[in-house]
Amino acid sequence: MLDVAKIRKDFPILHQEINGKPLVYFDSASTAQKPKVVIDALVDYYSSYNSNIHRGIHSLSEKATEAYENVRNIVASFINAPQPETIVFTHNTTEAINCVAYGWGRKFLKAGDEILLTEVEHHSNMIPWQILSQEKGVVLRWVPITENHTLDLKKLDDLLTSRTKLVAVTQMSNVLGTINPLKQIVQKAHAVGARVIVDGAQGVPHAGIDVQEIDCDFLAFPSHKTLGPTGAGVLYGKMELLEAMDPFMTGGSMILEVWKERATWNKVPHKFEAGTPDIGEVIAFGEAVKYLQNLGMNNVRQHEKKMTAYALERLSEVDDLIIYGPKDPELQGGIISFNFKEIHPHDVGTILDQEGIAIRAGHHCAQPLMRVLGVQGTARASFYVYNEKSEVDKLVDALYKVKEIFQSVGS
Repeated sequence: MLDVAKIRKDFPILHQEINGKPLVYFDSASTAQKPKVVIDALVDYYSSYNSNIHRGIHSLSEKATEAYENVRNIVASFINAPQPETIVFTHNTTEAINCVAYGWGRKFLKAGDEILLTEVEHHSNMIPWQILSQEKGVVLRWVPITENHTLDLKKLDDLLTSRTKLVAVTQMSNVLGTINPLKQIVQKAHAVGARVIVDGAQGVPHAGIDVQEIDCDFLAFPSHKTLGPTGAGVLYGKMELLEAMDPFMTGGSMILEVWKERATWNKVPHKFEAGTPDIGEVIAFGEAVKYLQNLGMNNVRQHEKKMTAYALERLSEVDDLIIYGPKDPELQGGIISFNFKEIHPHDVGTILDQEGIAIRAGHHCAQPLMRVLGVQGTARASFYVYNEKSEVDKLVDALYKVKEIFQSVGS
């Protein structure tokens, strides 16, 4: 199990007060805080060997190139990719998904083909496919959720046909915390000849993933939710698919040879990494992954299950609080969305901030799901390795204060 008190010492930002109260950070689903080893790695790059990579023959460039490329090995090990060349560095999850939509979807999908999405998808795993649908006549189908806020797998079976060419599915809902049965979904998709892209933005940082065991065709996830810096992300793809795809961005670094009238592409993964990348951010991202590996992803998951179970128990004590999601830590990651019946979630978030508690409030880039739930938005608390049960108690106390304030206003 995790020694949370020890872990908290590694995160400088946590040791401060907000509005005179100790910071309680419950917004890791939006972006995670960074341990000092990650911050130090970023500072060290810019202080000691800041240089462009791949093209230089001087010492600084060679050191930067080695450090950058070593992160491919680190990430490949983290997700059990078969080879580091299947790891493409992007700027975030959104860019990684767009890379597949533009480079694979535009090349291989045609009018009448179907893409299967789910009602719990983030806009990042939705809008690229909407645009592809509008441009090429690809048909979008949607897997609904059950009353328990899990995917309706019976409807999945009905929707999967020989026309299905791609299934785009999140590993974990950023609103409900629902953890989807990826291996089962991939097996069903492959049985009809469809490819699968997994949005791992929430799932990978908190539960890990084994891409060979799941057998997904593509996986996208970010650095900044994985204890790393912003500006870096990962696209994993099966090598034969990456080799067949067209590049999403073009320009420097992604070429092999260029003539006035044509060009040939560099080998995978470099043909997808046009221009100068976020070198320092990728190097620091490697330290973040190593930090999580040292903690052990099973330990991370077990800690969040305990946090989620305790939070669900405590939040259920608050009258008039509507809690969304499966309400089962076995089926749910460290994300809990909730609403008061008569109080806007933005008001809840504002009052909690006055108590030093950072949560998220809004539609969470999941407006279709909000319509399914019948709300404009929710308040969302999300947990990570540095959170403690005592912080949940502070959240509950603050929610009672929210009620008191609005009751006094109403009277």
